[in-house]
Amino acid sequence: MSAKHPIVAVTGSSGAGTTYVRDAFINIFRREGIKAAIIEGDSFHSVTREEFKQRVVEEAQQGNNHYSHFGPEANDFKALQETYRQYGETGETRRRYYLHNELRVREHSKRLGLELDAGNFTPWEDVPTGSDLLLYEGLHGNVVDEAQGVDTSKFVDLGIGVVPSVNLEWIQKIHRDHSHRGYDEKQVIETILRRMPDYVHYITPQFSLTDVNFQRVPMVDTSNPFVSRDIPSLDESKVVIRFKSPSKYNIDFPFLLSMIEHSFMSRRNTIVVPGNKMSLAMETILTPILEKLLSQSKRLQ
Repeated sequence: MSAKHPIVAVTGSSGAGTTYVRDAFINIFRREGIKAAIIEGDSFHSVTREEFKQRVVEEAQQGNNHYSHFGPEANDFKALQETYRQYGETGETRRRYYLHNELRVREHSKRLGLELDAGNFTPWEDVPTGSDLLLYEGLHGNVVDEAQGVDTSKFVDLGIGVVPSVNLEWIQKIHRDHSHRGYDEKQVIETILRRMPDYVHYITPQFSLTDVNFQRVPMVDTSNPFVSRDIPSLDESKVVIRFKSPSKYNIDFPFLLSMIEHSFMSRRNTIVVPGNKMSLAMETILTPILEKLLSQSKRLQ
């Protein structure tokens, strides 16, 4: 951790909704005048899209049917840890972007004046100087890989887990990858199954290390996520918010209960809010935490 240059990591599986939380942070940054350096977890993949497809085939030929973007073979965990270390010590680091689709290709090709292709990366570049904090959003914000000597969580000042119930997570992923990335639904299901071992070993353990977890739970039947045609709406959901250590950030539960209508506490460190109050809950909870981190940072500079 670095009190001088805080690092905030928003971590969640593919389809979990980390972008929703990132956008909540961006709203806070804009309202509070916070300058954040933002890095995306996909930028730490170690292979391009075509290289990944080739590796899947090669690994399957050798009997490994579980090569995935969730594990260390397709990511550079050491580079992520080094990014955290650099920023924590100096307030400076480098970043790049993974180009998921043609929209992002056009955006970054224009910005950089380069000819870029979907499924590849932009060149590494320095993040803007003078940022107040670093925000990571992606799969591995708190990842630990003992075999490589990697523990990114020790550099994170505020870890946020985005953890919908697993069936909801799969429904969201199937819809997103089919509707926005053009994948066949059968392909998406095959990807979910191939990722399962890495999901268990590298994704879920992170949520015991995060400071706050937001878990959306649908109040409708999601028993078979592979045939669902609709994503349960926020109105059809509850959000379970768990604080690892409420005293660390002086969480004021009576205040939260008074601010968020129809909320209640299910455990001494857990509050449950209506799904349509998730944005309000995030901003109400996270704003004072960020203020505390930045106040500590300014005292040290």
